[in-house]
Amino acid sequence: MQEQPRSIGLIDCNNFYVSCERVFRPDLLTRPVIILSNNDGCAVSRSNEAKAIGVKMGVPVFKIRDLVKDHGIEVFSSNYVLYADMSNRVMSILSEYSPIQEIYSIDESFLDLTGFSDIRERARAMYERVVRDTGIPVCVGIGPSKTLAKLSNFVAKRHPKSNGVFNINLLSPGQVNSVLTNIPTEEVWGVGRKLTASLSEFGIDTVLQLRDADIASMRKKFGVVMEKTIRELRGEACIELEEMASAKKQIINSRSFGKSVGTIEDVQDALAHFVSNAAKKLRDQHSIAGMMQVFIQTDRFRTERPQYCPSVTIPLVMPTANSMTLQKWALAGLESIFRPGYLYKKAGVILSEICDASTYQGDLFASVPEDTEIMKVLDKMNARYGKGTIKLSQDGSRQSWKMRQEKKSPEYTTNWDEIPVCV
Repeated sequence: MQEQPRSIGLIDCNNFYVSCERVFRPDLLTRPVIILSNNDGCAVSRSNEAKAIGVKMGVPVFKIRDLVKDHGIEVFSSNYVLYADMSNRVMSILSEYSPIQEIYSIDESFLDLTGFSDIRERARAMYERVVRDTGIPVCVGIGPSKTLAKLSNFVAKRHPKSNGVFNINLLSPGQVNSVLTNIPTEEVWGVGRKLTASLSEFGIDTVLQLRDADIASMRKKFGVVMEKTIRELRGEACIELEEMASAKKQIINSRSFGKSVGTIEDVQDALAHFVSNAAKKLRDQHSIAGMMQVFIQTDRFRTERPQYCPSVTIPLVMPTANSMTLQKWALAGLESIFRPGYLYKKAGVILSEICDASTYQGDLFASVPEDTEIMKVLDKMNARYGKGTIKLSQDGSRQSWKMRQEKKSPEYTTNWDEIPVCV
């Protein structure tokens, strides 16, 4: 009996941030829309209409002001709370179509469809149900490896006849060659601009040419990752699905401020907020950290101003995920590096030396064990009633450093005061 080929599906939301905004603003369905990055800096998501006008990914918004005005482009600040909630809804629906799911990013999910006899119907059902139940349009790509599933999704997005679903497993070898010869190498998962340029020097400009390249020489030149990529393009599943995200070995939380600040109180408030966010991520993955780095930065783009970008590393006596303990040491570190007379634009914290909280052996001679129950209560209350319902007193109480979000839409699905009302 012939073994059934591996079938891995990649479901990718189309222009995800823009699509989230359009769910609650149907008047924008045919209009050009862009979403801006932190502090309303650059375009990070564009509707197809905005792309057609010429809005490039990552372009600073001040450079396209005339374009925005002339074409009536609708501009939004990033609304991460809304996007995260909509992503959870999409991923929950997709989980019903396979017992093996890897949530790859906020708008992408891999599903293992191997063994299902109705893959074609299942893929079409996913495509239709997600848009019906959430309003978010998606495309589905299916292949024998994650890399080919990614490329199949690329075809599904761009080939009108696919109607949003493309399964490369259904093609003959000749048809596969025809598809791959029309896709540039830059569209291969993990191949960026620099690698694309290097491959071009070897005469490799299409996916077909990369697939058929000599593995030994390519590995010698580019390393083992390139070998895996080529094998994946040949249909060998070298990159398995990860059902559970592995615990992070380093956690960074930082932000550029909405405007520069000069007082230590403002920087303390921002840093305390970032530490709380990082500590929550630690607790979410049931980890503790033994090392912390605190840094602050002036605005490197304001060259006429004096520059100062210090950092301090703090080894923790006892690894912890307690926000109060981490805040205490972070603020002590800040005091040691802060210098008046500078205008600071960014601050952040890096947690490292991370280990599993359940397997760490504590200090036998510690006089008072750390209180972890208060953090459990805080997390439980915030999970039930919303983030920030209960927080430490210095966690973001001042507003001077807050991220600029002048064009942010309401948090339609998570904030009782901003839920849409039908009249």
